[in-house]
Amino acid sequence: MSADAGRLTKAAPEPLTAVEGERSLGARLVSFVSGGMVRVFLIVVGLFWLVPTLGLLLSSLRPPDEMSASGWWEVFSKPSQLTFDSYDKLLGNSDITESILNTVLITVPATVLVVVIGALAGYAFAWMEFPGRDWWFLGVVGLLVVPVQVALIPIAELFGNIGIFGSLIGVVLFHVGFGLPFAVFLLRNFFAEIPRELLEAARLDGAGELRLFFRVVMPLGGPAIAALGIFQFLWVWNDMLVALIFTDADSQPITVALQTQVRQFGSNVDVLAPGAFISMVIPLVVFFSFQRQFVSGVMAGAVK
Repeated sequence: MSADAGRLTKAAPEPLTAVEGERSLGARLVSFVSGGMVRVFLIVVGLFWLVPTLGLLLSSLRPPDEMSASGWWEVFSKPSQLTFDSYDKLLGNSDITESILNTVLITVPATVLVVVIGALAGYAFAWMEFPGRDWWFLGVVGLLVVPVQVALIPIAELFGNIGIFGSLIGVVLFHVGFGLPFAVFLLRNFFAEIPRELLEAARLDGAGELRLFFRVVMPLGGPAIAALGIFQFLWVWNDMLVALIFTDADSQPITVALQTQVRQFGSNVDVLAPGAFISMVIPLVVFFSFQRQFVSGVMAGAVK
């Protein structure tokens, strides 16, 4: 009888500990958060944040008198008022069309140069030995706290002395100079997480530094490089302060051109609405096109 009681005692389940109880509560919370209702709620929030974009699109497709008389939601009751006349007028406005081209000519080189130079410098700081490497890197990190406003006047005078003030080259160089500290800081920290054994194996196979960088480091650093490229593209494309100071009438981007239209014409909404939509939709297309790489780059290093 005592032996049977002993076996029953051993077979009885042990009571839950406090840690196990907390884990089960956490598991229930995770299950709730990943449930269907929460996903529906997040989708509704996302659609809510897209309402201004939808409103701007519909406003750009309405006649100017309709825009002045009622809100954009009137389109749903009167769809016949939709027209592309505002976009035809936009394409006939040389200031706006040239500013869109200028924006591309500023944003693309500024993004490519920051990514390429930042990747090379990040690799050098992470895996190459040279005198004062750590001190140079601390200097780069220190440049992150320098506000753009502090350098506007000195750099404007410098660009004026060398003859590039008011040109596209001056704006690109300014964005590259202020984008590189963050690029070097981000990519250096990402490249430093690459296993040393992988790089040593490539060196044993005869790979030089350039081949090692392009064949091993760059493919592994794809997510971080994509995230940096998206950040830099959005910063430069939406910039107005630097462009307002360093460009003239022939080199101004879309942000400055739209601001000029407001100052000169005031109620020129048939040009402002489609111009503002084009200025906003291109960064959205870029972001959603590289959304997967952007999320991977932002989360890089968060999970071991």
